[in-house]
Amino acid sequence: MSLSVEERNAIVSYRVEKAMQTLNEAHGISSLGYWNAVANRLYYSCYYMTGALLIANNHTAQTHSGVIHLLGLYFIKTGKVSKEAGKLYSRLYELRQSGDYDDLFHLEKEDVLPLIQPVEKYIAELKALLK
Repeated sequence: MSLSVEERNAIVSYRVEKAMQTLNEAHGISSLGYWNAVANRLYYSCYYMTGALLIANNHTAQTHSGVIHLLGLYFIKTGKVSKEAGKLYSRLYELRQSGDYDDLFHLEKEDVLPLIQPVEKYIAELKALLK
Protein backbone atom coordinates (compact mmCIF):
# COMPACT_ATOMS: atom_id res chain seq x y z
CA MET A 1 0.00 0.00 0.00
CA SER A 2 1.37 3.37 -1.00
CA LEU A 3 0.64 6.32 1.24
CA SER A 4 0.94 9.99 0.40
CA VAL A 5 3.21 12.08 2.61
CA GLU A 6 0.15 13.62 4.23
CA GLU A 7 -1.42 10.23 4.94
CA ARG A 8 1.83 8.89 6.35
CA ASN A 9 2.28 11.93 8.58
CA ALA A 10 -1.30 11.66 9.83
CA ILE A 11 -0.86 7.99 10.75
CA VAL A 12 2.46 8.65 12.45
CA SER A 13 0.96 11.52 14.43
CA TYR A 14 -2.03 9.39 15.44
CA ARG A 15 0.18 6.52 16.61
CA VAL A 16 2.42 8.83 18.64
CA GLU A 17 -0.66 10.30 20.29
CA LYS A 18 -2.02 6.80 20.94
CA ALA A 19 1.34 5.74 22.44
CA MET A 20 1.28 8.67 24.85
CA GLN A 21 -2.37 8.08 25.78
CA THR A 22 -1.71 4.39 26.40
CA LEU A 23 1.30 5.23 28.58
CA ASN A 24 -0.98 7.50 30.61
CA GLU A 25 -3.43 4.59 30.94
CA ALA A 26 -0.61 2.46 32.34
CA HIS A 27 0.09 5.10 34.97
CA GLY A 28 -3.58 5.30 35.91
CA ILE A 29 -4.06 1.55 36.12
CA SER A 30 -0.91 1.19 38.21
CA SER A 31 -2.58 3.18 40.97
CA LEU A 32 -5.24 0.45 41.07
CA GLY A 33 -2.72 -2.38 41.27
CA TYR A 34 -3.81 -4.32 38.19
CA TRP A 35 -0.30 -5.30 37.15
CA ASN A 36 -1.17 -7.55 34.20
CA ALA A 37 -3.19 -4.68 32.76
CA VAL A 38 -0.33 -2.23 33.40
CA ALA A 39 2.10 -4.52 31.55
CA ASN A 40 -0.40 -4.73 28.69
CA ARG A 41 -0.68 -0.95 28.45
CA LEU A 42 3.11 -0.53 28.67
CA TYR A 43 3.53 -2.99 25.80
CA TYR A 44 0.93 -1.27 23.66
CA SER A 45 2.42 2.17 24.27
CA CYS A 46 5.70 0.83 22.89
CA TYR A 47 3.89 -0.98 20.08
CA TYR A 48 2.16 2.19 18.90
CA MET A 49 5.37 4.22 19.06
CA THR A 50 7.31 1.51 17.24
CA GLY A 51 4.60 1.39 14.60
CA ALA A 52 4.88 5.15 14.17
CA LEU A 53 8.63 4.86 13.67
CA LEU A 54 8.25 2.06 11.14
CA ILE A 55 5.56 3.85 9.14
CA ALA A 56 7.55 7.09 9.16
CA ASN A 57 10.37 5.12 7.54
CA ASN A 58 8.19 3.32 4.97
CA HIS A 59 8.13 -0.04 6.77
CA THR A 60 4.98 -1.96 7.59
CA ALA A 61 4.38 -5.17 9.50
CA GLN A 62 1.29 -7.34 9.59
CA THR A 63 1.88 -8.89 13.03
CA HIS A 64 3.26 -7.99 16.42
CA SER A 65 6.19 -10.31 15.78
CA GLY A 66 6.72 -8.57 12.48
CA VAL A 67 7.00 -5.22 14.25
CA ILE A 68 9.66 -6.68 16.55
CA HIS A 69 11.51 -8.11 13.56
CA LEU A 70 11.47 -4.85 11.58
CA LEU A 71 12.55 -2.84 14.62
CA GLY A 72 15.53 -5.15 15.01
CA LEU A 73 16.37 -5.19 11.32
CA TYR A 74 16.16 -1.49 10.53
CA PHE A 75 16.82 0.23 13.83
CA ILE A 76 18.61 -1.96 16.37
CA LYS A 77 21.09 -3.66 14.03
CA THR A 78 21.91 -0.26 12.51
CA GLY A 79 22.46 1.30 15.94
CA LYS A 80 19.66 3.85 15.59
CA VAL A 81 17.85 2.29 18.55
CA SER A 82 19.68 0.82 21.52
CA LYS A 83 19.87 -2.92 22.11
CA GLU A 84 18.47 -2.31 25.59
CA ALA A 85 15.37 -0.74 24.04
CA GLY A 86 14.94 -3.76 21.81
CA LYS A 87 15.28 -6.15 24.76
CA LEU A 88 12.72 -4.12 26.72
CA TYR A 89 10.24 -4.21 23.85
CA SER A 90 10.67 -7.97 23.42
CA ARG A 91 10.25 -8.50 27.17
CA LEU A 92 7.06 -6.45 27.21
CA TYR A 93 5.74 -8.50 24.30
CA GLU A 94 6.38 -11.71 26.24
CA LEU A 95 4.67 -10.31 29.34
CA ARG A 96 1.68 -9.15 27.33
CA GLN A 97 1.37 -12.55 25.63
CA SER A 98 1.56 -14.38 28.95
CA GLY A 99 -0.78 -11.97 30.69
CA ASP A 100 -3.39 -12.23 27.95
CA TYR A 101 -3.22 -15.93 27.11
CA ASP A 102 -1.54 -18.01 29.82
CA ASP A 103 -3.57 -19.57 32.60
CA LEU A 104 -2.47 -18.81 36.13
CA PHE A 105 -0.11 -16.02 35.05
CA HIS A 106 -0.12 -13.14 37.47
CA LEU A 107 2.28 -10.21 37.62
CA GLU A 108 3.06 -8.38 40.83
CA LYS A 109 4.00 -4.78 41.50
CA GLU A 110 7.70 -5.62 41.74
CA ASP A 111 7.53 -7.26 38.29
CA VAL A 112 5.98 -4.30 36.50
CA LEU A 113 6.76 -1.08 38.37
CA PRO A 114 10.48 -1.18 37.40
CA LEU A 115 9.43 -1.25 33.71
CA ILE A 116 7.60 2.09 33.70
CA GLN A 117 10.65 4.37 33.58
CA PRO A 118 12.40 2.29 30.89
CA VAL A 119 9.21 2.42 28.80
CA GLU A 120 9.15 6.20 29.16
CA LYS A 121 12.77 6.25 27.98
CA TYR A 122 11.91 3.93 25.06
CA ILE A 123 9.06 6.20 23.99
CA ALA A 124 11.35 9.25 24.17
CA GLU A 125 14.13 7.47 22.25
CA LEU A 126 11.83 6.54 19.38
CA LYS A 127 10.04 9.87 19.42
CA ALA A 128 13.38 11.63 18.97
CA LEU A 129 13.98 9.60 15.81
CA LEU A 130 10.74 10.94 14.35
CA LYS A 131 11.94 14.54 14.41
